[in-house]
Amino acid sequence: MLRYIEFVVSRLFGTGVDTLVLWLCSTYVFDTYWGDYVVSPIISFEFAVMSNFLCSYCWIWKSRIDNRCAADFWRRFAVFNVSSALGFLVKMLFLLLFEKIFGWSVVWCNLAALLISGLFNYFMAEAVVFGKKAIIKVRK
Repeated sequence: MLRYIEFVVSRLFGTGVDTLVLWLCSTYVFDTYWGDYVVSPIISFEFAVMSNFLCSYCWIWKSRIDNRCAADFWRRFAVFNVSSALGFLVKMLFLLLFEKIFGWSVVWCNLAALLISGLFNYFMAEAVVFGKKAIIKVRK
């Protein structure tokens, strides 16, 4: 239970990072629709993924990492990044599904979808990225 609470706290921090980077990019870096609504969200998503990964690697699942090295870090990050992108797709799927079924506003659909995608992301981190029998193996 404590690990899940730490996970939620780290994701709230990641949401703050995402929002800040999105605001900075759309306010100071880009001045076109494509930059503001496509490129900026991609950049902010990756910053959030990196901050979430750092929290996971250095705090939440640190006791499960035996061989800390650059190769281990980047391999785990690659898998984490893919799982985060899948989590984003899960969120979007449920957001759109809830809108179709219930007709809720996008904010309520997003919050409900975040609950489901959050569980998906936690499971992926717990079982795949940082699991006791994780698929990531680094040669010594």
